[in-house]
Amino acid sequence: MGSLITSGWFSGPWFGLVSGVAVVRVIVAGAGIGGLSAALSLHAAGIETIVIDSAAALRPLGVGINLMPHAVRELTELGLGGELESTGIPTAEMVHFDRHGNRIWGFASGRNIGYRWPQYSIHRGELQMILLAAVRDRLGAGAVRTATAFVSFAESSAGVTVRVRERSSGTLRELRGDALVGADGLDSRVRAQLHPGEPPPRWGGVMMWRGVMEGAPFLTGRTVAVAGTNAALKFVAYPISRQAERRGRALLNWVAEVKLPGRAALGSLDRNGADWNREGRLGDVLPRFADWELGWLDVPALITGAPRILEYPMVDRDPLPSWGAGRVTLLGDAAHPMYPIGANGGSQAVLDARVLAWSLARADTPAEGLAAYESQRLPIVNAIVLACRDMPADRLLQTVSTRAPGGFERIEDVLSAAELASFDQAYRATTLPDVAALNSRPSLTPLPAVGRGVRVAADGLGVLGRLVHRLHRDPAGAPQPDPDAAVAPRAAPEGEAHVPRVLQVQRHPHRDVPVEQ
Repeated sequence: MGSLITSGWFSGPWFGLVSGVAVVRVIVAGAGIGGLSAALSLHAAGIETIVIDSAAALRPLGVGINLMPHAVRELTELGLGGELESTGIPTAEMVHFDRHGNRIWGFASGRNIGYRWPQYSIHRGELQMILLAAVRDRLGAGAVRTATAFVSFAESSAGVTVRVRERSSGTLRELRGDALVGADGLDSRVRAQLHPGEPPPRWGGVMMWRGVMEGAPFLTGRTVAVAGTNAALKFVAYPISRQAERRGRALLNWVAEVKLPGRAALGSLDRNGADWNREGRLGDVLPRFADWELGWLDVPALITGAPRILEYPMVDRDPLPSWGAGRVTLLGDAAHPMYPIGANGGSQAVLDARVLAWSLARADTPAEGLAAYESQRLPIVNAIVLACRDMPADRLLQTVSTRAPGGFERIEDVLSAAELASFDQAYRATTLPDVAALNSRPSLTPLPAVGRGVRVAADGLGVLGRLVHRLHRDPAGAPQPDPDAAVAPRAAPEGEAHVPRVLQVQRHPHRDVPVEQ
């Protein structure tokens, strides 16, 4: 079982004193997009943080994802706007096609629809490395401890004790802090302790194969293209590399979705589980798309050209009535795993991280801060989980497939004006926040991190934490910081293509609820 060692770091009360300076301490389990975003956000709020992860080393794994403007804004305010701009592709539009490449419906994205921040299509691994480098640069090289697996936690009035196992030696250690954030993904061990006996992830029978291949740009060169419907076969493709774009090429991320029959689906899930990095087989996916030719994209060639194929079942979990209690909470996929509809997974994790730091920075106790965070985020993301599961846009795509299986000349001959208009409502359910509300919302960067006597001190493990000389509390009704201060987005480069707006986003009753795919 290994020996047990107690670490003296992260001990003491909430907002305790170190050399007469107030310090806040949070342990984050999981160094994915959500966990690293949480570390940066907490650090910006003057909250000392350490991140643990069971992986022996953090590597740029995975394939492409999309970051929506609401997440890009938050990462820009954390000082990462330049890195995102130089790495990802600012998405121009998202367009739905039938399986023959005929355009059904689409909408402009990011700045092209009025947001002050772009939407980015980016390699997940590259995004994680951007976040990791920023955490280590700002919090210290030891702020992210790999090969350190979460085992269990115990809470007391004095704090939370986290038991971890060092993978290299099997040694058990105890870390003590004021709060624990479980950001350890779909199979979260923190969630398992908080909610024992929870059933396994819920699967609707859709299997996804993913890959990346360099090729020629298609359509605008910055289009997210969705063809077919996951009631049968669906194919998604989009570019994810600004470096490739500069060379006149495109690093194309693709996702092939297949609805498996009931018995085959159950057997496949039992065999494969849900692992984002599970190897897939060309022979399982290529035959299903062998006759797909969209005119502007050679689907079989894209699948065949991928040096590596990943296989993953489209799963989620039923929404929880609460995430945690006291000094422990959940974040990202550990809190609300959802279908990858509308680029919500990573984007919602980033929002979780920012609201978490904002809430803790304004609270008198860790329990109050975590309760405030949960009260803000849980109802919003639970609604998104259910909206993604409902997949209203896919029902419309299936209608097109049923009425015009061999293709069409004019979509107006297939769908009525009312049905076409319903695409707007379908996408409001999961993806697009209100433009004016996002553009005008005050910043989520708490005031304590700015001009409040912050200094840097080193602890015994070499982790650099920001220690706040005095606790700042925003008085009731105090003006909030200007969200545009020092983070005004770069103007679109002269000559850069502008995609006409095809969707007019209207105000949503809640300013932070994404309003679809």
